[in-house]
Amino acid sequence: MIREPFPAPFLTTDGIHNLRDYGGYAADDGTKVKSGLLFRSGQHMEASEADLELVQSLDIQTIIDFRGESERTSFPCSRHPEFAADVIAFEGETTSSPPHEGGWDKTDMTAEKGRQRMISVYTRMPVNPAMIDMFGRYFRSLDERDGGSLIHCFAGKDRTGVGASLLLHVLGVHYDDIVAEFMLTNDAPTQHILERQSLPRMEAHYGYIEPEAIRNLMGVREEYIGTYWQEVTRDHGSVDNYLAQTLGVDEARKARLRKRLLT
Repeated sequence: MIREPFPAPFLTTDGIHNLRDYGGYAADDGTKVKSGLLFRSGQHMEASEADLELVQSLDIQTIIDFRGESERTSFPCSRHPEFAADVIAFEGETTSSPPHEGGWDKTDMTAEKGRQRMISVYTRMPVNPAMIDMFGRYFRSLDERDGGSLIHCFAGKDRTGVGASLLLHVLGVHYDDIVAEFMLTNDAPTQHILERQSLPRMEAHYGYIEPEAIRNLMGVREEYIGTYWQEVTRDHGSVDNYLAQTLGVDEARKARLRKRLLT
């Protein structure tokens, strides 16, 4: 099957990493995911005035912040003076060891250690009660609320990447396109923003960090999302079973989401 060209989704920003539209992909019924409604990014602490004007212009009604309380306290999001979107967030921690906070042993970080660290993140995420709660709330908000939405975590690549991939699956997007959308993070023109926000904290924790380790920790690999898919499929038989049994996305909700978000 010949796949259509992928959308060009990145929005130009000064202080927000990886802000993009994750709509525009073909669905299995011949429709497409609507553009201009589904956005994803990293955190907004360093958003410039121009960034805030841009976000405000997107008419986002709901923000789903996958970060935990400590991340939100350390990196509070800047807001436009007229900001009026509802923010959904978890009352507690959503991860015990985000890559940007160091973690693991205080030893030199090799490429393989970085890769294994990220594989462990994606292995834990399907059974993380906080993320189960947040993904469930994400799908409920898309089902029950009108207008555009924005999902984000710290870097906008792991928790956010999984959230986007699950929704695209619900909407009937082919897995190859789901992976391609996930991998677009590596093409973000704002990698310097993430490095500025993350690298000093990581360097203060570890010893030497190999360049490939930085790429493994700050970027994504196909095996990351593949690990999440494999864990879910092994434990539940299919991603659809997991969505229905664990995240509350039954056939009725799936149909409503497809009606709302496909064109």
